[in-house]
Amino acid sequence: MNGLDWGAFALNLLWAAAAVLAVMLVTFAVAVRLGVHRVVDIAWGAAFGVVAVVTFVASAGDGNLGRRVLVTALTVVWGLRLAVHIARRGHGDGEDPRYEALLAKAPGNRDLYALRVVYLLQGALVLLVSLPVQAAQYVPADMTAFAWAGTALWAVGLFFEAVGDAQLARFKADPANRGRIMDRGLWRYTRHPNYFGDFCVWWGLFLIACDSGAAALVSVVSPLVMTFLLVRGSGKPLLERHMSERPGYAEYVARTSGFFPWPPRRRV
Repeated sequence: MNGLDWGAFALNLLWAAAAVLAVMLVTFAVAVRLGVHRVVDIAWGAAFGVVAVVTFVASAGDGNLGRRVLVTALTVVWGLRLAVHIARRGHGDGEDPRYEALLAKAPGNRDLYALRVVYLLQGALVLLVSLPVQAAQYVPADMTAFAWAGTALWAVGLFFEAVGDAQLARFKADPANRGRIMDRGLWRYTRHPNYFGDFCVWWGLFLIACDSGAAALVSVVSPLVMTFLLVRGSGKPLLERHMSERPGYAEYVARTSGFFPWPPRRRV
């Protein structure tokens, strides 16, 4: 396997880990000051942008400049959009019920428990999931069709995430929709347009790293882990369990694709 400076890449992992740890510790301090740990969700997207920028600086002279600029820009745009969206969505709200339920099980100090099982765990996931963003920047080869296909898939993902989130926010803002199920726009074709978009974004970033077999091999775990989290882990299953008691949701599930966009079934 060639096309990747393993020594430089290993050193970059240390720089990225230090950057992610700094983001999570600062976020933890802010959360303790505010008394709510939901702010860690804002740090999730921002941390990926920080990793991309740190890697861009560290990889100077090692990788292809065009690929480095491309993967950094795509990651920062995705991360900042997500962070801003989550910040706006949760503005003025109290603690997230998920964290309330989790911290209720804390054997001792709630904040220190949150640091271990929320912040440090999410930081480790950021480091793991960001492997394509890091590896791609150390590939010296010219960009090929893999990079452009990855960019196109990333764009599809960002569209589904951004448009799906905007449509849902607009739906929730209308008092007439209180208690109703969102089944319009992109939500008519998939029950989770934002999760599908996330899926596309990370497989797209992985494709950009595929101009090197070594980079592809070391980073394929990223989209696989993200896919598992979205489809089988903390994404789709938890949200659908939460929504299952709402009137009309069973009918919505029966006619609407669970993940990949597809025309709704005409008859249930």
